Amino acid sequence: MERSAGSSRHRRRRVRPLLGGAVAVVAAGALGVTGLVSTAQAADINVARNAGFESGLAGWTCSGGSGAAVSSPVHGGSSALKATPAGQDNAKCTQTVAVKPGSTYTLSSWVQGGYAYLGASGTGTTDVSTWSPGSSSWTQLRTTFTTGPSTTSVTVYTHGWYGQAAYVADDVEVTGPDGGGGTDPGPSIPGAPAGLAVSTTTSSSVALTWNAVSGATGYTVYRDGTKATTSTGTSATVTGLAADTAYQFSVSATNAAGESVKSATVSGRTAKTATGPGPTTSVPKHAVTGYWQNFDNGAAVQKLSDVPADYDIIAVSFADATATPGAVTFNLDSAGLNGYTVAQFKADIKAKQAAGKNVIISVGGEKGAVAVNSDASATAFADSVYALIQEYGFNGVDIDLENGLNSTYMTKALRSLSSKAGSGLVITMAPQTIDMQSTSGEYFKTALNIKDILTVVNMQYYNSGSMLGCDGKVYSQGSVDFLTALACIQLEGGLAPSQVGLGVPASTRGAGSGYVAPSVVNAALDCLAKGTGCGSFKPSRTYPDLRGAMTWSTNWDATAGNAWSGAVGPHVHGLP
Repeated sequence: MERSAGSSRHRRRRVRPLLGGAVAVVAAGALGVTGLVSTAQAADINVARNAGFESGLAGWTCSGGSGAAVSSPVHGGSSALKATPAGQDNAKCTQTVAVKPGSTYTLSSWVQGGYAYLGASGTGTTDVSTWSPGSSSWTQLRTTFTTGPSTTSVTVYTHGWYGQAAYVADDVEVTGPDGGGGTDPGPSIPGAPAGLAVSTTTSSSVALTWNAVSGATGYTVYRDGTKATTSTGTSATVTGLAADTAYQFSVSATNAAGESVKSATVSGRTAKTATGPGPTTSVPKHAVTGYWQNFDNGAAVQKLSDVPADYDIIAVSFADATATPGAVTFNLDSAGLNGYTVAQFKADIKAKQAAGKNVIISVGGEKGAVAVNSDASATAFADSVYALIQEYGFNGVDIDLENGLNSTYMTKALRSLSSKAGSGLVITMAPQTIDMQSTSGEYFKTALNIKDILTVVNMQYYNSGSMLGCDGKVYSQGSVDFLTALACIQLEGGLAPSQVGLGVPASTRGAGSGYVAPSVVNAALDCLAKGTGCGSFKPSRTYPDLRGAMTWSTNWDATAGNAWSGAVGPHVHGLP
């Protein structure tokens, strides 16, 4: 969410990369049409050398000294490539590999970090490439190419994008017939993981950690001898457990060669069902969320008591980071809010709750730098948010982290908070559109990880440019199709309809781009809930339990005469 009037916190977003993605789609489509995609034969090998960067950058050349072998993060083995774009250099790393003429090869690599491209040139036909818009977890890029009738070598490459963050690549494969260069030795079955330990527990989950195993590309976690979950890292959370119950856990390591023997078992007992103080209100079936600004950025300055009754959830924006990683606090800006005192603020929270409203504390925003990326920071986050709940009487927490989110540790933090606060805790999230394009994204994974305690995800349908809908088509923001086709991704990606809301600006001044009139919001709500009012995109089914809508902010709404809440609020509450 934005703290400054009319700012665009997504200026880093995607003009050239969208073009690159379109090229990749076209290239992939062309391959499919001409029948170039084929399954690797039994004799096929990986013709790339030092494909896992275990020998540093041997065999690879990186532009401008942009690349380096690193020991963390790695997808498999003990090393990976990290390359950092700078200035006019896109951090391109290349290797020339020997290939057989007139043959089909599959090119793949695991990547994470900033924008990452993977491709091959000099195939004798046409260059091919694919890309990822960036991810904090490992994502596999894959494409295919066919060599020309006289092609004996091709150049495979990775690169990032100008002005974007560093990318990490590992486990490159160019799989096809041996072109005379042979291949690196194949992997061997990894050893059993050591150091398995229970990190945190809740009444329904147990979080585990273990030591990395050389050569492993993944891990399988067993609960009482039965497969419970998998992980590509050295931690996992087993969910869906009974309260106050002991379980036995073990873990194995896996790679292309097979699965190791299981580790020594550890015992973990879930916590007792929480009995601590919980929120005093409940969220209605169809709800309106509004962010209340604890600062003056040119919008109307409000007290909580000024927020219209159309809002069911009021997200106080924002909590502040402390010197302790993961920990937050709240500082009421009394001076900026015309002398609004802490005592008045707390009294207004109670008054809103007495009227059946929920007041929650929002963490993050445009300038919020709260990092939850370790067990210690997850604990600090849960403990500090719970302390704010106790001090101010907040009903819950909103996650609006725009500086990155780690699904493993945010899941731990929110489950720990839930075990402290009780079953009535309200948990909302406000991811950006790019964060919910795929279930492999960290925000989407977090939402699915806490689905049993999650209230609603109010994705921000603004400041994002064009995005893919659930039908694979590209939609431009500011339209009913943009709202419905992108909401469909969440609705069909595992979230319950009651956990999906439409987040939009309250006025043209509330965001840099993406404003839609309240009538468009209402049409999108009708399209999703009732199948009426749709644009060119119409979902294959309706979602009558759709939660509702969210806006940034109640202050910008007030600046525009509360036109947004006055139109959208009654419409949301009138949904079936």
